[in-house]
Amino acid sequence: MNRKIVFDLVRDLVGRGFRQSEVDALDDALDQAENLSQDSVPGVPGSPSRRISPVGIALIKQFEGCASLRSDGLVEAYPDPASGGKPWTIGWGSTGKWEGGVIGPGTVWTPDQCNVRLERDLERYAAHVARAIGDAPTSQVQFDALVSFHYNTGAIVRATLTRLHIAGDFAGAVKEFARWNKAAGRVSKGLTRRRQAEAQLYSGR
Repeated sequence: MNRKIVFDLVRDLVGRGFRQSEVDALDDALDQAENLSQDSVPGVPGSPSRRISPVGIALIKQFEGCASLRSDGLVEAYPDPASGGKPWTIGWGSTGKWEGGVIGPGTVWTPDQCNVRLERDLERYAAHVARAIGDAPTSQVQFDALVSFHYNTGAIVRATLTRLHIAGDFAGAVKEFARWNKAAGRVSKGLTRRRQAEAQLYSGR
């Protein structure tokens, strides 16, 4: 794994240099990712090794943000920024059903609930990506980028970038990320930045 690409990406995302403790933490995360993947995700759909790494999770958290933290330490749901309504979101980008019903106005979680839901959702989205790409050779950073893309868009099955990835056209797949930068039909600066970050991660094999 080209660590400089990852460090440059994170530095651009946070808009500043690193503290030594942050360098150490990111190095540890990259070590874990390499130990999980040995630089390649095994080509067996549904394999336990097909998991998003700490680097991929950090990218998702950077763009999702655990927003709407209240003064009492709880997290509340907020409406979709583009529509002003559904889908309501809470925690690390969680939408839809939960144990208390459907996420919507008045839904409140603890930070622990947000983290547990993210972990469960990422297992599900990683399984979707694993099935979609089948046994196509895939590095860990590529897999991480694809899971982040799918977590945000839900489009891993229908996206052209998936077909290009399966065909081994990685350069073509990288270019496809940029096409998914619209919300409610309008270009979103936030989605543009996210797609750029995912494309950079994907290409950092």
